[in-house]
Amino acid sequence: MTPRLECGCPSEYPDWRSGNIDLGGQLVHTIKIPMFMHMPIGYEANLVRQKADIERLELTEKWPGFNLTRTGAFRGKMICPLIEENSPARNISVLANPFHLRVHLLHGDVTEIRKEVRKMQSELLDEGLMPKELYMSYLTCPMCEDERGGKRLLLARRWIKNPKLKKRLDKKKRS
Repeated sequence: MTPRLECGCPSEYPDWRSGNIDLGGQLVHTIKIPMFMHMPIGYEANLVRQKADIERLELTEKWPGFNLTRTGAFRGKMICPLIEENSPARNISVLANPFHLRVHLLHGDVTEIRKEVRKMQSELLDEGLMPKELYMSYLTCPMCEDERGGKRLLLARRWIKNPKLKKRLDKKKRS
C-alpha cells in the first residue's frame, strides 16, 4: 500500500477514467460535513479529521487520501473506502449493494463541472438509468497539481435501474 503525499492527496487512486463501477458492499468510513449552498465549510479540516478517525480506529484506507464527497445545500458527507471486512466502530458502514457509479475523470477544477455533470446525467437517462447523488473527489491540490499533470477531479454519479423509464424509452424508440 502506498501512503498519501505530503500534501494529503492520494498518491494513487482507482484507475476510473470513465464508465460504470459498482462499489456495492464496500466498507466505508463516513463523516458528515457542513455545507453552505453546496460549498463545503472547512473541507481541509474535515479531511484531517477523517484521516485521524481512521488512524485512531486502526483501520486501513483502500486508497490512502482518496474519498468521495457528496454535497448538499447545508449538509454533505465524505466517504472513504476501507480495506477491512467489518468494524463495529461508529461512522463505519457498508454501501448498499449494488452501489453503481458512473465516473468521469475531469482535467480541470470545480468551475468546469457543470457541462460534464449534465452530459453524464443525459447519458444515464438515455440508457434508462435514474441518476441519484453526485460525488466528487479531488485527486490533486494546488500544491501538487503542477507536478501531477494539472487539476484532476473525479466525478461520480450514483444511478439505479429504472424499469419504467427503460420501458418508456424503448417504446419511444420503436415509434
